Amino acid sequence: MAGEQGHITRIGMSTGHRSPLEFAPAQVEVEDLPGGGFVLRSPMRLEPYADNICCYLTNWAGQAPERIFLADRDPAGDWRQVTYREALHKVRAIAQALIDRNISMDRPVMVLSDNSIESGLLQLGAMYAGLPVTPASPAYSLMSKDFGKLKHVFGLVRPGLVYADDAERFGPALAALDLDGVTLVVKQPSAQQADAIFFSALTDTTPSTAVNDAYSRVNPDTVAKILFTSGSTGEPKGVINTQRMLCANQQAIVQIWPFITRRPPVLVDWLPWNHTFGGNHNFNMILRNGGTLYIDAGRPAPGLIETTIANLRAIAPTLYFNVPRGFQMILPYLEDDAQLRDHFFSNLDTIFYAAAALPQDLWERLENLSLAARGEKVAMTSAWGLTETAPLATGVHFPIERAGVIGLPVPELELKMVPNHGKLEMRVRGPHVTPGYHKRDDLTREAFDEEGFYRTGDAGKLACTGDPAKGILFDGRVAENFKLLTGSWVNTGAIRIAAISAAAPVIQDAVVAGHDRDEVGLLIFPNFPACADIAGLGADALPAELVEHERVCRLLRENLAAYNAENRGSSRTIKRILLMTEPPDIDAGEITDKGYINQRAVLQRRHCLVERLYSDDARVILIGSSCQ
Repeated sequence: MAGEQGHITRIGMSTGHRSPLEFAPAQVEVEDLPGGGFVLRSPMRLEPYADNICCYLTNWAGQAPERIFLADRDPAGDWRQVTYREALHKVRAIAQALIDRNISMDRPVMVLSDNSIESGLLQLGAMYAGLPVTPASPAYSLMSKDFGKLKHVFGLVRPGLVYADDAERFGPALAALDLDGVTLVVKQPSAQQADAIFFSALTDTTPSTAVNDAYSRVNPDTVAKILFTSGSTGEPKGVINTQRMLCANQQAIVQIWPFITRRPPVLVDWLPWNHTFGGNHNFNMILRNGGTLYIDAGRPAPGLIETTIANLRAIAPTLYFNVPRGFQMILPYLEDDAQLRDHFFSNLDTIFYAAAALPQDLWERLENLSLAARGEKVAMTSAWGLTETAPLATGVHFPIERAGVIGLPVPELELKMVPNHGKLEMRVRGPHVTPGYHKRDDLTREAFDEEGFYRTGDAGKLACTGDPAKGILFDGRVAENFKLLTGSWVNTGAIRIAAISAAAPVIQDAVVAGHDRDEVGLLIFPNFPACADIAGLGADALPAELVEHERVCRLLRENLAAYNAENRGSSRTIKRILLMTEPPDIDAGEITDKGYINQRAVLQRRHCLVERLYSDDARVILIGSSCQ
């Protein structure tokens, strides 16, 4: 292949700066393509890995049977725990119960609930028996008003068994589904769901040789999960995740992060298992390396972040994963409480962010905290991937100085960079990549190019043009960028991150507007608690009062004017902003339950606010330059 396509060059980063952790060497092979594109590959080959993810469960049940695998809080706030030995016993029992109930590849398992010990064991039980599992976003059941996405996922999957931990809490969602012929399993009883069986009925089942037979048939091509995308560009799509994808991902992580095998990892993690970040990357990392996962019932949201903080006071993680919004929420607690700060950093190998770009001010605050806690900077890492790559495609395994770098291709993942709308679209091929979409052959055909590379729609660029081993910078979505009337392309991702950093902590998130306009504007989702502090008002201050408060508006105007002074040119300068009082709507696809804002959906749904942004409305804040 190399001889047919072009010259391949292997490039390695200088080893002058040695990371305190053991990382794989930062090396990459570069193959130039006609037309200005190129392919990046790791020179490392994947070492042998397991045929299925449950192999790791059986391994640790033998090697460390009494080690805690999963833990979560009971209603009284005490930790419930399950060891590896107990987990394997329960998983085999669940596998038998699913076989007894004729759950099949065509009628798989569907989980509606949040992360819990029961959810984790049920998903592993299904995979142990070679049956697919679909963990659906709990937001589809608990935050939606019309249950439209839940009905779509349910209709496409046609599950034979549905699990909801609390039948009363999930009652309205269950009532919206046609459960005729479907086994409903619950943990908490409810009078409305008299036909449901308790989860304990599954774990009390006695395994037979049928379980061994089913497990022996599980192979790398077996469908492990059907994970649904967020539906940000239409109805959610069911991404086929095979056992090969899951296991190849974990082997790749071990090879770029050798330090992860030196001691069992400990996570305190809230990231939802219906997403590939929490459900594949984090959950399977614990399973692969015999670690312990403390399930955090908190969220990066007012009223729920306190649960996360309480868990971090109790458990010192060795790895900490979060999305930028999560770091934004925990930072004030770490900065205000030296004891919590020191405990959080006491056992930490690395801080990892993904799902969205981390504003530089958050990066610097985390580094300052680690310096204060232990006299050194904790390694900051990131990665890039999708539901379709289960998820790891690129990973950081070398020192980086600022946010935005997403690393290099992991072993046996080919990354093709293709010129597209003034950017380089990233396309991927390898054992980590999905074979396609569940029951949507049309979408599968459209998703791959003529060489079998998956078209991600994400853009990237080299961090250092002359040294590809310095890694790749995430460059936003190809389709999110737009042109001003001047003909200049606007990089929405870069402006969004820069604005959030420049106006910290007022902006929770922002949507960049200006398509076919003369200038760039922002629709802003404010950080209302921060706005209340700036305004000197209480936590009960109304959003409408906060977005018009003179102190809030002045801070935004001054900070963004300072940003403008450093960013000349129509495509980078922010000229006008409008603060919104209505939070993003999950039913309308404006936000995922991880907190990622869909720029296109917000602009379409709030087109009236876009018109107001470009009007003479008094609520629009005009931004100049601090040099003017």
